[in-house]
Amino acid sequence: MRKGIRFGFIGGALVTVAYVPQVVKLFRLKSAREISLPFTLLLLTGVLCWLGCGIVFQLFPVILWNAVGATFVAMLLYAKLKYGRH
Repeated sequence: MRKGIRFGFIGGALVTVAYVPQVVKLFRLKSAREISLPFTLLLLTGVLCWLGCGIVFQLFPVILWNAVGATFVAMLLYAKLKYGRH
């Protein structure tokens, strides 16, 4: 495996795993007042753009981690919409 691809897998994994504690905390506390809706929408849009870029250029690490990341950010958005008013 080329070094660039290896860095892509490692970097993507680290950035994507960074969402996990926030998602867990939101669902555990059932409060998302602290999360900005515009931030969440922009983040989801950006992740989906990176996913599209990965698909166009056939970059597996970019596709993999942005697909997983989009799932986590969609969970953040869901939590914000469900718990953001409490």
